[in-house]
Amino acid sequence: MPRTALCPVCRAPTDPLFKPFCSRGCRDRDLLKWLGEDYRVPGPPADVPDRKDDD
Repeated sequence: MPRTALCPVCRAPTDPLFKPFCSRGCRDRDLLKWLGEDYRVPGPPADVPDRKDDD
């Protein structure tokens, strides 16, 4: 018996139109988590060069 794919946000069955999510709402919620930096990739801190304002 094939396994049903589940939405990574709410665990409901996925909809082919929004795969891998079940709905537009879950798709958008996931995007907002990425944009809000709720999701992070582990690793060392990035070196951010000092910014000089050229006035």
